[in-house]
Formats: sequence, structure tokens, C-alpha cells
Amino acid sequence: MDGSSSNEKGCNISPIKGAIMIKRLYFYSVTFFALKETGMKIHTTMPDRLTPFFIKELEIAGRYFKVNDFRSSWYHLERAHILGQPYPYHHTLVHWKMLLFGIKIKDIKEIIGQIPRLLVGGVKSFVGEIPVGNTGGANVPPLKSMEIPEELKRIMEENK
Repeated sequence: MDGSSSNEKGCNISPIKGAIMIKRLYFYSVTFFALKETGMKIHTTMPDRLTPFFIKELEIAGRYFKVNDFRSSWYHLERAHILGQPYPYHHTLVHWKMLLFGIKIKDIKEIIGQIPRLLVGGVKSFVGEIPVGNTGGANVPPLKSMEIPEELKRIMEENK
């Protein structure tokens, strides 16, 4: 036996990964209910009208990356970060993509910078405590608020 279990659909999940998933689920559920009791606003999902703009930025970033235009690719990852930052899943997804970007171009500073952002970014979004406008890369301090570009500000306002 290789230490993994398989469900009916053939998806292998190791006991360690399963335990980590359960621990995260427990943490998020306890945190959710604790925060709900305090009356704190909890952010969970991106508005349906905003989602296409977020996805478009990720798709454009991917297209530029495929043709080795890393500067343009990164620019669109930053835009996706600004759009997705208030929403835990989307925020975490962008940091994951930024980490992969750093790995693919062998940028140690970006790789190291994305790890804490991956661990904390989604939680900060969940409780609504984000540095608004921060572009998400290791080239900027993680808690620094930044000016949101006018185009993105308009998109966010019109698609709440």
C-alpha cells in the first residue's frame, strides 16, 4: 500500500493531505462562526458580475506567459489580484498563480514572498482586513495599501 486512499472516482488523497484539508475546514468553519457572532462583516464570494473581469485578467496573464512576455503577464496577475483581493478564494488563487509564476521564471524573491501571502491572504480577505489596491507581488510590502487604477476602480464599482 502506498499510503494513499482512493475513492470511487479514482481520486487519490494521502492521509496527510486529508488531515490537512479537514484541519483547514475546521479552522475556517470555527473562524466563520466566531466572526459571525461578533457581527464582523465576512467576505466569502465574488459578485457574479465581477467574476468575468477577474477571469479575463487571469486568461490574459496566461496568454502572455505562454509567449514569454513575462512583464505583461505579471501586469495582468497584479490586476487580477486587485480585483480578487476582497474575496478569499480568488485572492488565494492569484497568490498561487504568482507563486507558480515565480517558480517558472526561477525568481527566488517572488517564491519566498508568495508563501506567507498564500498562507495569510485568504484569511485577511475573509475578515475584510486587506491593504486595498495592493498588487500582491513580493516587490511591494504585503500590508501596503495602494491606489487602485481608475479602470479597475470603475469595474469594481459598477459590478458589485
